[in-house]
Amino acid sequence: MRLALDEAERAARNGDVPVGAIVLAPDGSTVLASGHNEREAAHDPTAHAELLALRRAAAALGQWRLADCTLVVTLEPCTMCAGAIQQSRIDRLVYGARDEKAGAAGSLWDVVRDQRLNHRPEVVEGVLAEECARLLTAFFRDR
Repeated sequence: MRLALDEAERAARNGDVPVGAIVLAPDGSTVLASGHNEREAAHDPTAHAELLALRRAAAALGQWRLADCTLVVTLEPCTMCAGAIQQSRIDRLVYGARDEKAGAAGSLWDVVRDQRLNHRPEVVEGVLAEECARLLTAFFRDR
């Protein structure tokens, strides 16, 4: 999560909402890819940290299935990112701060664990939650 927080800080320095993500290889310690929000820089509403990290991890592995991999992200994923997590076959989602307004991994919705879907990753929430939330709060307070 500390690496994801580093990514989130990069987003904030670039004027974007400070969300960072990393994808860990099946061994649980090798970083396959990382990303931070780049919506402002890329002028792209889909340039969320999770999507960028997932795309980069798939490119690194040479396949779209990220089975046995872990996505670590500082903020609970939105519905778009939750759909991408489900589609990528990530085995584990670890996130920091809950997003009561748009979270889709347990807060507002629970897309990633919807029993109607064919793949449901393990979800671990609240890792360094206060630190993740503090970064977001500071960003929006300064705005």
